[in-house]
Amino acid sequence: MNKKVLSLLLLMVMVLVTACGNNTSNNGSSANTGSNAAEGGETGSGDKLKVVLLIPGTLGDKSFFDSANNGLQKVKDELGAVTKVVEMGVDKTKWEPTFNDIASEDWDVIISGGSEITEMFNATADLYPDKKFINYDTDIDEAPDNMYNMSYATNEVSFLAGAVAALATQSDMPNATPENVIGFVGGMDIPGINAFLVGYIQGAQYVDPDVKVAVSYAGDFVNPAKGKELSLIQYNSGVDVIFNVAGGTGLGIFDAAKEKKKYAIGVDSDQAMLINDTDSEKANLIVTSSIKKIDTAILGAVKRLQEGTLEMGKRDVLSFVDDGVGIAENDIYKNVFPADLQAKVEEVKQKLINKEIKVDNAMGMETAEVEAIRNAVKP
Repeated sequence: MNKKVLSLLLLMVMVLVTACGNNTSNNGSSANTGSNAAEGGETGSGDKLKVVLLIPGTLGDKSFFDSANNGLQKVKDELGAVTKVVEMGVDKTKWEPTFNDIASEDWDVIISGGSEITEMFNATADLYPDKKFINYDTDIDEAPDNMYNMSYATNEVSFLAGAVAALATQSDMPNATPENVIGFVGGMDIPGINAFLVGYIQGAQYVDPDVKVAVSYAGDFVNPAKGKELSLIQYNSGVDVIFNVAGGTGLGIFDAAKEKKKYAIGVDSDQAMLINDTDSEKANLIVTSSIKKIDTAILGAVKRLQEGTLEMGKRDVLSFVDDGVGIAENDIYKNVFPADLQAKVEEVKQKLINKEIKVDNAMGMETAEVEAIRNAVKP
């Protein structure tokens, strides 16, 4: 009898140990596959909010993707959520399977962004109606009922960047040239990039109707060597400031600016400050940056979702009024860009905020319209 009781007790202990071991393995798998894991924030049911960010590319661009990752870090730090970031790489055929794999896991909120992923991201959201999805940068209004979309008034903030560029090229700044030509390097010739371009051109022309704009497209967002090559061509032709709208490719623009002692304007993040710690000489040539405040937008969206106030199934466009966009007014901007020109830029910004200036948006334009705008300012 004692042997039977002892055997029963041993069997129960083995079952309990196995169950505990399985739970530890599952939780470890969820946390260890990501680069940001934390304990903290809770859902309405008292469980920890679990938020995952999927990057359609790789981190390290000091721009678009890194800004999104900073937003996830804020979600972790300020909301105390369990977080993970997944770099999906540049092979687009792997993106949709990755979306579906992650959605099948135990995540409450799934975040990604960019025009290239919108269709497949929406398809994944349709397959998982019990999950919440956030697209932090898309120009598509339609969204599944469990999806929240954001975009930014890039045409307006690029207008301000264009004003900075035009003022810089006609100034007595040390590296300005007399040709009155500014530059633009985009990742691809697509509507999302051309929204920056059209705003940039109009902002420059607002300051100087006679300004010329050299335009190049790299055909790639992760090729700094191509970015440098295109920028050197522009700088050698007389351009003295180039607007980077090329993601990781744009890092090559800054390399070219340093080599030629010319100026650049960053994009999405305050790129001068991100570069300053490792290369202050290069950073001091980045006069300002056109910023999409992706990090604060992601934090705000997740916070409202947690509070139950986020309106799903729609898209919000974040502008100067919402503090969703802006230009970098850091110490470099204040020291490199003359004070009288800063005052002029501030005047333009206030007019944009007050809707006294209307900026066209390439997102609603035909290809021929964009081409005509480019050709009209071609050097």
